[in-house]
Amino acid sequence: MNLRRDVFQALADPTRRAILLLLASQSMTAGAIAANFDSARPTVSKHLQILTECELLAQEQKGREVYYHLSAYKMKEIADFLEPFRQHWDDRFNKLEQVMKAYQSKK
Repeated sequence: MNLRRDVFQALADPTRRAILLLLASQSMTAGAIAANFDSARPTVSKHLQILTECELLAQEQKGREVYYHLSAYKMKEIADFLEPFRQHWDDRFNKLEQVMKAYQSKK
């Protein structure tokens, strides 16, 4: 049985989000990533495994080192999924702002 990890469960973890932010600017090895956290290296490796299984990270072998980098395609897929929600909340906040301005002008 092939179980796929849920990408949103992966994103829910603050350490995994921090790893994604760290890799947003450059590719890094597991050791370099782990050096940025107080967690044990095996713990960081588990986070990297989950992010890789969710296709949020890709691995690239360079000599003996494995570099991790963001999967731009998967990140765009998530952003595209979230866009209607973002638009919905932007509309709601704009309406709230109009109500607040009308309230302030009546004072």
